[in-house]
Amino acid sequence: MKSSLDLKKLFGEAVLAALIALVLFVHLLGMPMAEKDGALVVAPEWRRLSLAVGAVFIGRILIGLFGLFRLPQPKPPNLASDQKLYNGIMLGLLMALCLLPFTPFSSRYVLDTLTLIFTYMVLACGLNIVVGMTGLLDLGFVAFYAIGAYTFSLLAVKGGFSFWQALPFAMMLAALIAFVIGLIVLRLRGDYLAIVTLGFAEILRIFLLNWVSLTNGANGITGIPRPTFFTFGFDPASRVFYLYYLAIFFFTAVALLVMRLRRLPLGRAFEAVREDELAASAMGIPLARAKLAAYMLSACCGALAGAFFATRQGFVSPESFTFTESGLVLAIVVLAGMGHPLGLMLAAAFLVGLPEVFRELQDYRLIAFGAGMVLIMIWRPQGLFSRRPPAVTLKMET
Repeated sequence: MKSSLDLKKLFGEAVLAALIALVLFVHLLGMPMAEKDGALVVAPEWRRLSLAVGAVFIGRILIGLFGLFRLPQPKPPNLASDQKLYNGIMLGLLMALCLLPFTPFSSRYVLDTLTLIFTYMVLACGLNIVVGMTGLLDLGFVAFYAIGAYTFSLLAVKGGFSFWQALPFAMMLAALIAFVIGLIVLRLRGDYLAIVTLGFAEILRIFLLNWVSLTNGANGITGIPRPTFFTFGFDPASRVFYLYYLAIFFFTAVALLVMRLRRLPLGRAFEAVREDELAASAMGIPLARAKLAAYMLSACCGALAGAFFATRQGFVSPESFTFTESGLVLAIVVLAGMGHPLGLMLAAAFLVGLPEVFRELQDYRLIAFGAGMVLIMIWRPQGLFSRRPPAVTLKMET
């Protein structure tokens, strides 16, 4: 335990944080616009501004005091036993969520919100293959989300395909485009790769926006058929349950794929590339093939989530696939850490579910979102589940 605290330094840091908050909040909280006599005027709210700045000042002091009384880190536990515990917790959560529709806590709003959260879980599992396992910073993952949604929508609306018939084509097209793009962009590293993938996603969005004859432009595609169970359809009330269980099924399948992938040679190649590309190349791992495989697998997961999103909404437009979506999925992956898909479940529930909880408080939704992110990053800076057991262990015989 630390025995001393530099009060002067802590006070200076708190004052600096308060000044930064003052600059950021002065227009948002201190000088909001209000209507008066048919015109917009500035209605100063200095009390609200001072409360926000004071909260930041006191919060910085409390963070410093928390660091003073922080307990020493315990000895790392057995990671293999932790992994079994995480598997059990995740299985228990999934079973509880499967039984949720039969409880008094169930409602259409709750099931719709959980279905949306599971959609982001599938996206996060796909992006985790590229970012978490392979170490490639991809800011354009929303492009494959859009490819899956539009491919399914066009095949369903113009070709008469059902959801299950169009889904394989959407995933294969996303993998093919990922292969072509990956041959070009995966030669880059770090920030350059992030910028190029971000540009690819924005180019695709503009492409969808301007090819009016195919995508209907900004008006989007309407009349997308709802999913069926082979040839059996559902009425609107039953469809909510079917979509909910379908989302759980897709997340479980993708999570099992990611967990199994770590124990396969391909998954270990991904992690070797992430740790040190030079050492991986020296060990005989083909870097280009490993990166392409990770990029294509990730694209398939994104297309799966996109097709499900389209059939759930019944409508798609380019405005649904902006950079905000890529940023949100990347935040889920970073917040979850790389230890277990359970972290993706909790991070998605927090980042997607928290804004829904504060939906009625529109003025404070983003404040609650940002405050929650800051608190979790202080508490778990490496993610909710940062430790993972090795994919292969060597047992010494005695």
